[in-house]
Formats: sequence, C-alpha cells, structure tokens
Amino acid sequence: MGTQRKLRQFEFDPKRLKELIVYVAAKAHDDPTFGAIKLNKILYYADFAAYRQLGKPITGAAYYKLREGPAPRQLLAARDELIEQGRLQVEERPYFTYTQKRLVLSEGCEPDPEFLRPEEQALVDKVIDFFRGMSAREVSDYSHREPGWILAEDRADIPYESAWLSAEPIDQETEEAALRIGAELLARRG
Repeated sequence: MGTQRKLRQFEFDPKRLKELIVYVAAKAHDDPTFGAIKLNKILYYADFAAYRQLGKPITGAAYYKLREGPAPRQLLAARDELIEQGRLQVEERPYFTYTQKRLVLSEGCEPDPEFLRPEEQALVDKVIDFFRGMSAREVSDYSHREPGWILAEDRADIPYESAWLSAEPIDQETEEAALRIGAELLARRG
C-alpha cells in the first residue's frame, strides 16, 4: 500500500558545470590546499546546498560515491574540454609527500560573471571559504560524514534528496516529536 516516490532528476547543464569549475578555480587560486579532491567536494557541496536552499542544483550534475568522497560523474569530460579550449590548465605541485593536481586559469581567462545568480554565487563562495585551508584528507574525511555518501553503494549515484538528511544525531525531544507525528499520521490512515 505504500507508494514509492521517484527520486528527482535534474537536467544536467554542461556549460554551468564548466563555468562553475572555472569560477571555483579562480576563487581558490590562493588556497595552497586546493587540488582535485577539494574541487570535487566544493562542486558537490555547492550543488547540494543549492538544491536544499534554492530548490535546484546549480549544474544538475550526477554525483557518485568514490573512495575519497562524492564527485560529479561529468567532471573529467568538463575539465578536459576546458583544458582543450585553453581556459584552464593542470598544474602539478609537490604537496608534502604527494603531487597535487590543481586546475588554474590560463592567462587572460576569467570566469563568466553572468553565469551565477547572486544567491548562487554567495552560496558557492561560502562553500569555498568553509574548505579554505583544509587538506584533501580533511575535506575527504568531512564528506565521509554525509548521509548520502554513507548510504550509497560504491560508484553509485548520490541522490540530491540526501541533502535533506542530517549527519547530526537528534536529541530526545526531536525524536519523541517525530514518533508522535508518525503515530498521528498512521492513526489518520486508519
């Protein structure tokens, strides 16, 4: 008798993903810890926060579960196209015992100032600032607390609806209220 709800699918906009990548690379250029893993997490958190706060993601990209945390499925194609167009380049830098792969703007390239609405830009800036200075390991570990990442199978898509789930434990008062509401709803069904 229960009905299964279909998860929302958003139309993927490859141009918005590419512009978001360029924007993030420009805004994070002075963060010495900015690399590929951090880029993945910034894109994920920006899209999922936009869905939660604005009703739809910025790019509509499909995010999936990787060992290091969520990543957009379409990232490599978008990145490669931006490199081919000469807008971005990959810069490899030593970072402790690793080689950090950073996307940097090519000379003379700037993000398109028109692609983000002001509320989207504020949201993306907040995500970038939150992760500024965190290492790839710290950002990855942080993303491993996301319920959507936890619940997804390896390499499976993470539904945007998981943005509504909380990783924080609920207090007893909230739990009792939820149980009371659930009992009332079941009683109404008869």
